Amino acid sequence: MADNTVNKTELVAAIAAETGQSQATVSSVLDAFFTTIAGNVAKGTKVSIPGWLAVEQTERAARTGRNPRSGEAIEIPASKGVKISAGSKLKAAVK
Repeated sequence: MADNTVNKTELVAAIAAETGQSQATVSSVLDAFFTTIAGNVAKGTKVSIPGWLAVEQTERAARTGRNPRSGEAIEIPASKGVKISAGSKLKAAVK
């Protein structure tokens, strides 16, 4: 089975070819894009790019789990996660 993954280097090269910008410029813009998203989501702010995606922080409540090796009950503390939702343009592109 072929590997259908695009890594950052390939993504930067494709965007640079599409826009005519240098790969260094595209790479720095991409880094700033993800740093800005991460910073806002970490503060609890939802980041939305209408039609493409939305990224937001989620809360996980504390709960009791089980150690799979011993079967012993353990307390799992509350934590935070990230939810990424695809927008309508992204969903339509996949159809």
